Amino acid sequence: MSFKKFLVSRVFFLNLIIAIILVVVIIFFIRQSLNTYTRHGQSRPVPNFIGMSPTEAIEIAEQQNLKIIVIDSVFTEEVMPGKIIEQVPYEGLGVKENRTIFITINSTQKEQVVLPKLTDISFRQAQVLVGNWGLQIGEISYKPSEYNNLVLKVKQDTIELFQGDIVLKGSIINFIVGRDTENEETPLPNLKGDNIESAKKVITDAMLNFGVLIYDETILTAEDSINATIWKQSPDVNARTFVRMGTSIDLWVTIDEEKIIRATEK
Repeated sequence: MSFKKFLVSRVFFLNLIIAIILVVVIIFFIRQSLNTYTRHGQSRPVPNFIGMSPTEAIEIAEQQNLKIIVIDSVFTEEVMPGKIIEQVPYEGLGVKENRTIFITINSTQKEQVVLPKLTDISFRQAQVLVGNWGLQIGEISYKPSEYNNLVLKVKQDTIELFQGDIVLKGSIINFIVGRDTENEETPLPNLKGDNIESAKKVITDAMLNFGVLIYDETILTAEDSINATIWKQSPDVNARTFVRMGTSIDLWVTIDEEKIIRATEK
């Protein structure tokens, strides 16, 4: 039989139909197998593990046929040590069984940093370095020196610190700064209407010290203290415009909008 006759023969068409059926059946079974293996269309929302311990999270994850892996730890004072502060995927996202949830826990110990060189440089330079290293500026005191605004010493409480010392991140560093003129004065900033963090920066930039923080009766929660606004300060800018460098500024804060408006209008 010639090839042309074979292409139009009954045998050829029968074999072609059988081949097509086999291909369709194979594709069908492959798709069914893939759906079964990947659990196509079957997902469940990720639980919220934030605030749990890793042990608690693993127990709940196993009940949901999920896996937990700790990938990092950071320190924050807003969450109890050892608790989960971040998870990926996030709460509520639909995932399939056996999916791994990556978590970050709050470290039980604050991060430590190596103290940079903070002496024999200007206070402005030291101020930038302190911020970059995650430290805080505490009290600023002054000592007679031929070099004005040069950092002479840095201390933590009463202990003098030196470049290379290990301190906890977030530590408060006190500065002793040189001043070539006795009783030198600086303009007193008007802090009424500012929030606490903004006022702290202005006070430090003005070479002054942050004094006492006084909350009024409207401050009842931690959120209130975060949202609080300054309505009174001492020394008051209405009484004097200049103060000695290193003077402490006491602040009164509130969330009473009417009190804030009256204070800022004065």
